[in-house]
Amino acid sequence: MKKQLVSSRKAPKPSYSYLIEKKRDDGEFLDDEIRYVVDSILDEEMPEYQQAAWVMSVYFQGMSAQETASFAEEMMLSGEVLELTSITRPKVDKYSTGGVGDKTTLVLGPLAAAAGVAMPTMNGVDEEFLLSNLLKLSSIPGFSSKCDLDDFLKQVKTIGCTFVEQHEEISPVDTILYDLRQKIGAIPCIPLITASAMSRKFAAGAESLVVDVKWGNGSFIKDPEEARQLARSMTRVARSLKRRCVALVTDMNQPLGDSVGTALEIKEAIELLKGGGPEDLQELVLKLGMEIVRLAGVAGSTLSAKQTVQRHLTDGSALAKFKEMVGAQGGNTDYVDDPDKFPVAKHVRKLPAPKRGYVHTINAAMIARGVHMLSFDEKGKKMDASAGVSELKKVGTQMKQGEPLMMIHYNDESRLEAALEYLKTAYRLAPKRPNPAPLVVERVA
Repeated sequence: MKKQLVSSRKAPKPSYSYLIEKKRDDGEFLDDEIRYVVDSILDEEMPEYQQAAWVMSVYFQGMSAQETASFAEEMMLSGEVLELTSITRPKVDKYSTGGVGDKTTLVLGPLAAAAGVAMPTMNGVDEEFLLSNLLKLSSIPGFSSKCDLDDFLKQVKTIGCTFVEQHEEISPVDTILYDLRQKIGAIPCIPLITASAMSRKFAAGAESLVVDVKWGNGSFIKDPEEARQLARSMTRVARSLKRRCVALVTDMNQPLGDSVGTALEIKEAIELLKGGGPEDLQELVLKLGMEIVRLAGVAGSTLSAKQTVQRHLTDGSALAKFKEMVGAQGGNTDYVDDPDKFPVAKHVRKLPAPKRGYVHTINAAMIARGVHMLSFDEKGKKMDASAGVSELKKVGTQMKQGEPLMMIHYNDESRLEAALEYLKTAYRLAPKRPNPAPLVVERVA
């Protein structure tokens, strides 16, 4: 492990106002200027109002690939940069822009480890959509997502995968700026997203990166062209940093899988690790898994990559790695062996189709918000792991009036009423069957 102190380096000192105005007027930052901004934020010398102005100037004017790469590298060097040279496995991580019902990372970590790849995963808050992977894993009794860096390195070395919170010493300037971006409405900015993800993933020890850029009503990226631009930005900046990166643009206009909810999604992830599970999730796990083993050099051809992924999902090795990871992080592995041990809601109620027709559109974000209402108290702290929705009907499904669009799992009647306001408006039926959209829109390498 090597600590690099950004603040010890010398840098020119232009005024913050000059740097803000330079980008406001569509100028391009020099590497030294970017370093100076990052150093000033780290050393708490740049006032927050000028940080906000600098961020907004980037939000509106953008950054070149070179600027973004320099910004990513400087943020990476603002804290600990983990050296995983003692780990002989190829080190590939996965980044996702977050999606409703997405359990792929929960499956891909153990799958990669079973295939001989190390996946040093620290989950950032930008990789979730209301229900994060760490919240889902917390439904396993005893599971802890907190981990110091020494234990993190040890687990990556011995097991091959981790699921832990972003450590405070990994890219601390990114943490400061992400909190600021949330306050000022500057989250959906391609260069800022790119630099943020790259700084954290590469500081945590990844050599290569597979990116899942989601677009649609269940993502903060609503436009497919914007998603393509982000995918291209990710791959270009990784190349500038001398890292390998492949990005898939994927559809998030309906939930992934058949369920949304913490324990319900862990049970579905376990199904996938046994070689089963919903078809859409199987497809996405296969596509992303193939990219991981090819980037790692574990498999060469497309056919070999596909066979590698399928083999580890059907022979029990990926499931065994998941169980090993859960045990290493304090979780009760009996729940992996027997998912029926997970808590079951007292009430299960169907949401009936209001009329005949085909499922034409689904607002995934509405479903996510409805499940969040079912799962948390008014303060958003106490979680009900058994709450959620299952048996979700997909776009294109033919419905009869009264047939269930989903099954709602709940314990609290007062939460149900609030959740129904979202869940009822999530589905739209139409007389004609819609053309199905492809799950993977584009591959960018």
